[in-house]
Amino acid sequence: MIISVLSGKGGTGKTTIATNLAVMTDNSRYVDCDVEEPNGFIFLRPRIDTQVNVRVMIPKIDTGRCTGCGKCARFCYFNALALVKNTPVVFPELCHGCEGCAILCPEQAIERDNKTIGKVEIGYRGQTECIRGVLDVGEPVGVPILREIKKLTGDDRFTVVDCPPGSSCSVINSIEGSDFALLVTEPTVFGLHDLKIALELVRQLNIPAGIVINRSGERDCLIEEYCRNEEVPLLGKIPFDRRAAEIYSRGGLLAEDKEFRSYLQNILENLKGAAGNEADSRN
Repeated sequence: MIISVLSGKGGTGKTTIATNLAVMTDNSRYVDCDVEEPNGFIFLRPRIDTQVNVRVMIPKIDTGRCTGCGKCARFCYFNALALVKNTPVVFPELCHGCEGCAILCPEQAIERDNKTIGKVEIGYRGQTECIRGVLDVGEPVGVPILREIKKLTGDDRFTVVDCPPGSSCSVINSIEGSDFALLVTEPTVFGLHDLKIALELVRQLNIPAGIVINRSGERDCLIEEYCRNEEVPLLGKIPFDRRAAEIYSRGGLLAEDKEFRSYLQNILENLKGAAGNEADSRN
């Protein structure tokens, strides 16, 4: 089972929920897809056994063969190629490494140059397999690292995917293939606004979802009413408590605290129940 943990905005507690759910499950896997700021390992502290460098294809124009037809520039959706005075100009920082330009070129004038943009690290914390992608500083596109993560991630474990915040193409690449989406929000107007964006995204991808309220308090009614109106299950809450912030600031896990572990255990049980019911209804 693959569970994606996401939110419409940063800072809602997505990594807190994802890391704790992973360590509370036997034979589990934690996957940090927030490649621009992968901080899950700060709390899990896995023993890293394997590192895979991620390289992407950058087009290199053979000016002796190029006829200036412009097919490569017209094909590139990300504008990594432009035709200037009948000569293709490459903008490598915009290239997504799809190699479509090289395949399309009628003169075979585009060579495949390689560039390292980051890495994928794999290790273990006890029985929990830990995988994270790390984008090199200054690199603008992390999608190729997410593709490499998908290649290295099997379906043999209970897998928790810690997604990037927002609703960009990185989020879409992270949650593709998930069995269930766990949406983490906070009981504020801003939290509700971005929760709506996240729910719409997973619905577009036909992924069933449930909601968790982090920093739960007297304004929970904002999210509870939304859950009722949208018929989305509320799977649990983590209370707004100073002790949670203290544990987090030390790089600790809430699951190591007896009271917070009970909240997390309730979320985990409700999550597995909701995901199992969705799987049964689809079969």
